[in-house]
Amino acid sequence: MKKLISELESYKKEENIWKISGEISNSAGTLTLHLIGNLNHFIGSVMGHTGYIRDREAEFSLRNVPKRELLNQIGESIKVIKNTISEFPKDNYSTNYPLEVFGKPMTYLYFMIHLQGHLNYHLGQVNYHRRLLDI
Repeated sequence: MKKLISELESYKKEENIWKISGEISNSAGTLTLHLIGNLNHFIGSVMGHTGYIRDREAEFSLRNVPKRELLNQIGESIKVIKNTISEFPKDNYSTNYPLEVFGKPMTYLYFMIHLQGHLNYHLGQVNYHRRLLDI
């Protein structure tokens, strides 16, 4: 998530965070909201019992959230993730994650690796978005 902060801070024009063009249908802002919601739900709420309630539809429909607000939300998400992981019993990583996200049981460890890949996939999209559309 710290790399996501770096990517957002690298935009020359704040309004370009929300720019879409041609085949690029998700802005960096949308991808940021999606990652915040995804990690707060699957790590914070499910693993850490934070009470976070995800609004996935809003992740893809909100627009023009100020960069400062996005950065604040990422910072809060980092705290939630660090707290949850530091308090999660290491022995539990080999037990089944309570949700069958892919329609079958999987361990916490398996799902954490998936979440890391998901984060990096969208982080690459944000980087590409910035280099193409922040002009």
